[in-house]
Amino acid sequence: MTKSYTAEGHTIHHGEALEVLKTIETGSVDLVFADPPYNIGKDFDGIHDQVEESEYFDWCWKWLDECHRVLKPEGTFYLMNSTQNMPHIDLYCRTKFAILSRIVWSYDSSGMQARKFYGSLYEPILHMVKNPKSYTFNTEDILVEAKTGAKRGLIDYRKNPPQPYNTTKVPGNVWDFARVRFKMDEYENHPSQKPEALLERVIKASSNPGDIVLDPFGGSFSTSAVAKRLGRRSISIERNETYIKIGLRRVGIPSDYSEEALAKQKVRKTQNLSKKQRTKDLVEQPILQLEL
Repeated sequence: MTKSYTAEGHTIHHGEALEVLKTIETGSVDLVFADPPYNIGKDFDGIHDQVEESEYFDWCWKWLDECHRVLKPEGTFYLMNSTQNMPHIDLYCRTKFAILSRIVWSYDSSGMQARKFYGSLYEPILHMVKNPKSYTFNTEDILVEAKTGAKRGLIDYRKNPPQPYNTTKVPGNVWDFARVRFKMDEYENHPSQKPEALLERVIKASSNPGDIVLDPFGGSFSTSAVAKRLGRRSISIERNETYIKIGLRRVGIPSDYSEEALAKQKVRKTQNLSKKQRTKDLVEQPILQLEL
């Protein structure tokens, strides 16, 4: 049973992503940002995202098809997943979309990632559109400092007359944003929270004020919060009631929850089990899995 909360152009659906996506009007969304469970055994407050690989991808193809359906002809889709899953997803998505960029979100880590191979310090993002000849990309809104020629005061003699190098440029496909840490104001109790700075670049580049931004896996609701701050409308879907409360507070949507129930209480993510312990637990005891 899905429950929805709406206010001032922002809607949060408490329900299963695939079920809710089927209710959204065809061709009504300007921008989709999807950061689904990666099927690597994370604990989302009692819900584990581990199923057979074939089952996981069958589920992915279904909600990806729905995202394609609800996206406008000139719409844009950003999709995140794990390094091991993305090759399969990339192959599927290129049959549905035109892939403009394969982005790497790069971040540092204070801890050791691996002992017998090179640990992962990035997550891949696909930047896709339906129509490669007509889509939104607001270049001037996302310019960053050009750190080579302009900073050194070099002159471009290829131009007539010669001119100094530009001081700004469009970001490349390697994005360096810090992961959300416990002491940061934006921190929420969610095991895979994405930084607002990343969402801000996505939303500024690929939507305009008043556009509808869809996040099928609301999670910490950074997408909705940033969309509201930037004057966009938003639709978010989340099945976990714990995270629904985060979304209602961050987006400022009235509900029947008390102020105490919605109050922000920070808990360190490091209390999540290690990858080794998660794998051990999966073998030793039954778990509540995501409904795919």
